[in-house]
Amino acid sequence: MKTATVKEIKDELQDRSQQELIGLCLRLSRFKKENKELITYLLFESENEEKYINSVKEEVVIQFETINTSSFYYIKKSIRKILRSIKKYIRYSKNVETEIELLLYFCIQLKNFKPSVLKNTVLKNILNRELTTIRKKVTTLHEDLQYDYQIEIQKLENQIK
Repeated sequence: MKTATVKEIKDELQDRSQQELIGLCLRLSRFKKENKELITYLLFESENEEKYINSVKEEVVIQFETINTSSFYYIKKSIRKILRSIKKYIRYSKNVETEIELLLYFCIQLKNFKPSVLKNTVLKNILNRELTTIRKKVTTLHEDLQYDYQIEIQKLENQIK
């Protein structure tokens, strides 16, 4: 089966009735958890981005609390899993401020995690890579927001050193 392009799908959707579109969305939501999560975000959470950010932060805290700390192997696996889920939520939002806020929160949680991630090269590299990503994203924002985020980034970097 050949997959249709986005333009072809868009043109076809414009020709459908409202009832057919509802049916297609519901059918799509049955196949993958990510589809259901995206539809949930678009319908219920996209109106209040601050609430969305806070709910993701709460989930991150819960994930950090459940990490198996018996070895750095398990810690690395769990940290990568948390980062994957954060990036998935960032993809749903497509908002640069949300991305910066969530990645910064992840870095703060990672820095405060016990045992210290600074003792492990892989985890330290993950932290540094995310800080680099944040710095790049901050440059695309308005100057006032840039200044605010730069202060937070600088504070975090000073704690890491």
